[in-house]
Amino acid sequence: MARIKTLQDLFRRYRRPGDFAIAVLSLAFALFLAVSLPFQTTWVERTALFAQPSFWPTVAVGFMVLFSGLHVIGALVSERLPGRMEEVLHWVKSIEYAIWFLVYALLVPRLGYLPCTLLFCIALTLRLGYRGPRPILASAVFAVAVVALFKGFLQVKIPAGAIYDLLPAGSLRTFFILYL
Repeated sequence: MARIKTLQDLFRRYRRPGDFAIAVLSLAFALFLAVSLPFQTTWVERTALFAQPSFWPTVAVGFMVLFSGLHVIGALVSERLPGRMEEVLHWVKSIEYAIWFLVYALLVPRLGYLPCTLLFCIALTLRLGYRGPRPILASAVFAVAVVALFKGFLQVKIPAGAIYDLLPAGSLRTFFILYL
């Protein structure tokens, strides 16, 4: 049996593209949740088992640990296929979109919902490679429709952007704060 010296050797050794990596990450996360359970939930005296606040989270996390462990075992015994690192790198690339969302969420309270949504829809359209006027216009219309739907129709209370404080006091400022 060959000796494993580096993480690269570990990835080369085990079987399916990305399968072992996701199995280990899943098991690590499930174990983290299992260790965190006592600090996040409680067991209440004189309460039925199924009504306990900790019962269902414990069942869910227990099954996560069980099935993640079985996934690791399955990844170890399945046939080896090439391309694991390429698949893992593909997963890492998808984190970019989570970062886009985090930046968006941080900027909405500063720039306002409509300007930030317009900016990010157009920026993501350009990031995806659509450079023509029709896709950019479509993303702008989509952004305005999303804001109209959420703020106007659904009455979702989204905090006004700090930039709106720079507008002159009066009905224009109030309109921006309430609807944009």
